[in-house]
This record gives sequence, structure tokens and C-alpha cells, in this order.
Amino acid sequence: MKNYTHYSLQGHNTFGINVQCKRFIEYYTVEEAQGLARSLISVDEPLLIIGGGSNLLLTKDYEGTVIHSGINFLKQIDAERIQCGSAFIWDDFVAYCCDHELYGAENLSFIPGEVGASAVQNIGAYGAEVKDIIETVEVVELATGDVKTLTNAECAYSYRQSKFKNEWKNKYLITSVTYKLSKKYSPKLDYGNIRKALDEKKIKNPTVHELRTTIKEIRKAKLPDPKEIGNAGSFFMNPIISKDKYLMLVKQFGEIPHYTIDAEHEKIPAGWMIEQCGWRGKHLGKAGVYDKQALVLVNLGNASGFDIVKLYRTIQSDVKQKFGIEIYPEVNIK
Repeated sequence: MKNYTHYSLQGHNTFGINVQCKRFIEYYTVEEAQGLARSLISVDEPLLIIGGGSNLLLTKDYEGTVIHSGINFLKQIDAERIQCGSAFIWDDFVAYCCDHELYGAENLSFIPGEVGASAVQNIGAYGAEVKDIIETVEVVELATGDVKTLTNAECAYSYRQSKFKNEWKNKYLITSVTYKLSKKYSPKLDYGNIRKALDEKKIKNPTVHELRTTIKEIRKAKLPDPKEIGNAGSFFMNPIISKDKYLMLVKQFGEIPHYTIDAEHEKIPAGWMIEQCGWRGKHLGKAGVYDKQALVLVNLGNASGFDIVKLYRTIQSDVKQKFGIEIYPEVNIK
């Protein structure tokens, strides 16, 4: 187990914000996680449990203990089930699935981060959400050090939400996640510009590897490499609004990109609204909006967390003023 004091978190957040925490602990086995849970005392509070830091914005030094999992393994349990340690790289898991004819994760290709965070965030992209393949989440309860297995239903997944983000916050250390895939390949091609990209390649019926490659190309074209430009991917959640509100906006602004949720609700791309407000490629000081995708906020060089916060709140205000819609950050802000 690693145990450091006054530890820099710059390498643990993809925005590249240079702040420190009072204490940093990394566990590598379930037994270490149990021992850690039973050894935590009041001076360790507050607690911040992190993954790869790809969905995190740090605004100041953290006056508490930061905990990170180092449990890194992949084990195929049976023909359709895979168990992964919480520190296993998410995209490596997707690659394994595609290579072994296990389907359901391919549209989630090239999403940064670790397996443990996938279960917390309910990551999603291109018409797929990880909740559709999570079977169980294995955890250690912080209050007792006991090992528990939580079912998909118990986690109460919804759009970019789970109990881990709300009532279970700081209650558990995730040690592994078990996914149930399918041996039947049913590609989802009608979300975003997947089919357009495939048509440009003259591919009508893509193999899983062709689909994965196409999605990776689309994401690379829209999202900057955090090793070169600090960012946390999509900063805002796409808002879900009522059908009546959507129709009112269509009368006011004309055709609007949208994804039908059900008979009463539509999802509007936050990036489109931000672009309509003129923010794509613009900046406030050292924080900016990526010029290829307005949903991505970037660190233009030595930005502080407060620089990013000032930018996102200004964008939030402009979108509310123009469209009457509140957009909220997807990232965890500390």
C-alpha cells in the first residue's frame, strides 16, 4: 500500500491542476482495502475517493485524505462474464471484449478512466450506457471493512448517475466490477455521426473492430489528448427537457439537434447550445472551450481550478439566458 503526505495530485487529474492533498493512499488488494477502511480515523477526513481523475476538477489543495485503488486485473469468469479490478483501464477492457467476441461495450470505446469510475459515473456514449452491462459491483464498506457485492438494481443507475455519486458517496471502496456481455453482435449505429463516418468509409455492416475503430476516430477528432491539453472530456451533461419545451424552442430557433428519450422528453446536446452562444474556441484567461468540440473545457496552460469554474459558470449563465435551460457539470468539482 502507498501512503504519502503532502502529495501532489497533478498527475491524478486530467485537467492537470497542480494542487496537493494532505494524505494520499493507494491500495492494491481487497485485504488492503479492508485494513485501510478499519484504520481510517477522524484526522483523515474529509475523504476523496478517485479513479483516473478524468472526471475531476480540483479547485484548491485538498485538506484531507485522497484514496485511489491500485487493484488491476481482468478475469473472464464464464462465456459472457468478465470481472475487472477497479484500477483496470476502461478502454483496455473494451478492447478485450472486442477481441474475444463479447459485445455490448464497443460503443463505449476510448472513454478515458478506470473500471471503478465506470460504475460510479454510469459512463455513456453513442447510445450505450455502462449500466446495461454491469452485473455487480464488489466493494469494501468503509464503516466496517466488510466486503459486499452490490447488484445493478441496488446501484440505481440513471443518466450519468448512481447511488455512488449521491447517498453512497464515501461509503464504499470499489474493488472490482463484474460485467455481463453478449455473444450476439447487435451494433448500435444510429447515434451521433457513427453511420455517417461509416458511410464515408463505404462500410455498411461493420465488424465490431471496424465500429470500435470508427468510434475511436470520432472521439479523437473531437477530444484533445489530456497529455497535451488538460481537459476532462465532456464537461456538461446533456439536459433532458420536456417535449413542450423542445417544441417551443423549435419555434424560436428552428431545427434543433435532439434525441428522443420517450413520448414526453427530449435530450438536447449541451455542446450545440454552447456553440450557439458563441463559445467554441473562445477563452477566459487560461481556461477555454475546445475549438473542435464546445462541450469540452480546456486548460490552456497553468490554469487554476477557479479559472475553469469561472468559465463554466459564465457559459452556464449564457446558455440559461439564451435557451432558458440549465446545464450542469458532469465532472466532480472539489
